[in-house]
Amino acid sequence: MHISGQLIPTIRQLNAWPRFRLRLFAEGTVVGIFAGLTAGFFRWVLEEGTVLRKYIYTILIQSGPVVNVTWFLLLALAGYILWRCVAYEPDAAGSGIPQVKGAISCSLHMRWFRVLWVKLFSGIVGIGLGLSLGREGPSIQLGAVTAQGISEALRRTRMEERYLITAGASAGLAMAFNAPLAGVLFALEELHRNFSGVVLAPAMAAALIATVICRLIFGSQAVFQFGVLPSFPVTYTWLAVLVGIILGVCGIVFDKGLLAANRFYRLPIFTKPWLPVVFALFTAGILGYVFPQILGGGNDLINSLHVMPLSLKLFAALLIGKFLFTLISYGCGVPGGFFLPILVIGALLGSVLGICFIETGLMEEKYLSDIVIIAMAAFFTASVHSPITGTVLIMEMTGSYEHLLVLCTASLIALVTAKICGGKPIYDILLERLLTEGERVVPKDEKRNIIELTVNSGSVLDGKGVRQVIWPPHVALVDIKRGDIEIIPDDGAVLQAGDYIYILSDVPRFVEKVRHMAEDETV
Repeated sequence: MHISGQLIPTIRQLNAWPRFRLRLFAEGTVVGIFAGLTAGFFRWVLEEGTVLRKYIYTILIQSGPVVNVTWFLLLALAGYILWRCVAYEPDAAGSGIPQVKGAISCSLHMRWFRVLWVKLFSGIVGIGLGLSLGREGPSIQLGAVTAQGISEALRRTRMEERYLITAGASAGLAMAFNAPLAGVLFALEELHRNFSGVVLAPAMAAALIATVICRLIFGSQAVFQFGVLPSFPVTYTWLAVLVGIILGVCGIVFDKGLLAANRFYRLPIFTKPWLPVVFALFTAGILGYVFPQILGGGNDLINSLHVMPLSLKLFAALLIGKFLFTLISYGCGVPGGFFLPILVIGALLGSVLGICFIETGLMEEKYLSDIVIIAMAAFFTASVHSPITGTVLIMEMTGSYEHLLVLCTASLIALVTAKICGGKPIYDILLERLLTEGERVVPKDEKRNIIELTVNSGSVLDGKGVRQVIWPPHVALVDIKRGDIEIIPDDGAVLQAGDYIYILSDVPRFVEKVRHMAEDETV
């Protein structure tokens, strides 16, 4: 394969690895400042919008029919505007996490400035008006495109840009949840799927800087408040295992419902493309009168769970309502994620299970909140398949660091259960759908890239000599790094688990084939 002049800087970076890593750390700090401010502005406006929405509905309930009809006309107008925004920039639709994964894997190219303003505006309008969507997915994409803009301004290589995008995504999640470790782990475990030091350094720098900004603006208090969380007895560990199994199955149900949600909007009644968004907003408008607890992302709902009466009917109603409204909201295609709704639904499932445990005498009432946070971690893991992120995220968001063991147990059990049931990571499935259903054209000058992959233990590449590997077409192995040692990828080189390989390719599907060869036992 001919190596173009545009790739010469990338080759130089590979040859000057220690200096390149230091530069990435410094750039990650810059990314953390700008990505943190962007995601912080988004979070602040949404929090103020939630207060405003509650105030509006208190007025509407006391007003006459003219005012209420006018409100629904405004909702219809907002729905049309949101549809126009998504039609203008399709990559701003949904949570944005699949788009970020695609940009990191070179499967698609985001027009960063268009995504930035469309995501900001549309996310504020849609979530602010009550759609059951979270700020976390959009915050991750906002951080990622901010980092991409910085990279393009500095004229960095595509390989370096992918590291910075990962750092921006890490900063976005850290800002959204006041959770720096979870931001780093999510960026590494789910987005980049690589725990190399060169990825870790900028991601950690960005997440830490964003968290400092977050705490200066919003304070250092944990996002979720459960009052006093007692230590979960070791004798109740079997309950955590049971919760992991049940939530593992529930995670599969949720993922299937989420993937099938857009089919509802293909019904003949939706004769215009903007009608699904209007329908979702009208649903939010009706719920604002009769069931306001399930509007928005759900932070306030989680924080109020520990003071609600132990009514199985109440929690079951909240669970069903939140589940269905999340499908309606996400299926209409407006900007907004299901990251936070996943945690809310998991908390409600945990509440239902906990009440059942209490009523059957299996558990004392004081441990109900423990079951709730265990269920949140398990449900997140069952859907996303990121157990480390799920465990650390819940610990940081609740301040329950003593629950590490039980959260790990439930998360791993939920992951195993989901895999046995045939579940796949939801963001991977959404990315595949995005690339299959919508044509995403990568600019010609950005198609040929050097991509970093990790050789996993027991994979197809583990223990194989370079000359023994049948590489896909349009793929060239340009470098191998084993710790601090650089190995020339000649015919005598043998790949080992833990090696970082750098391949040159201009065809995304062949890159994915090599990725599977490096990660899986069979291809």
